[in-house]
Amino acid sequence: MKFFLLSWIVLTAGFFATLHADEVNKEMSFYTGTFDIIDKEGDDQTTLFGIEHKNPDLFRDTFLGKFKPITGGFITGDSSVYLYTGIEGQYGLGPIKILPSFAPGYYEKGDGKDLGSVLEFKSEIKLGFNIFENSKLSYSYSHISNNNWGDTNPGTDNQQITFSKNF
Repeated sequence: MKFFLLSWIVLTAGFFATLHADEVNKEMSFYTGTFDIIDKEGDDQTTLFGIEHKNPDLFRDTFLGKFKPITGGFITGDSSVYLYTGIEGQYGLGPIKILPSFAPGYYEKGDGKDLGSVLEFKSEIKLGFNIFENSKLSYSYSHISNNNWGDTNPGTDNQQITFSKNF
């Protein structure tokens, strides 16, 4: 439990430290939702709370779309922790933003669901829209799995509501 708490404190402190760097444009996201929404037994389903950092200055406009790096983490109500870094695409459909992402990361089960490995991969699709200047509200659905590289691969499906703010 001490490792989980220490990891979360270090990750959160690192994100908030970047808020004071005037020369860097950044986007911070805070999210909450349900971990393991398709749990048939209902014993692993719990809440999750997370934070994510994006640097819009690192946006790359390619022939496949716009991409930027993401870094984040979440903790569940059962003390499971997932720390990740990856890439997010951005596509517009009128006022709606479609944001698919892929992020490998480190998973520690705590008192929660055993996903079979410490290396897990998060695939996510997020739909968002601007609510204020430089602010966005989004709904996302994600799947975390180890691609059968672990002892077992039960996976987990999650849903989140996210508030994002550009600084």
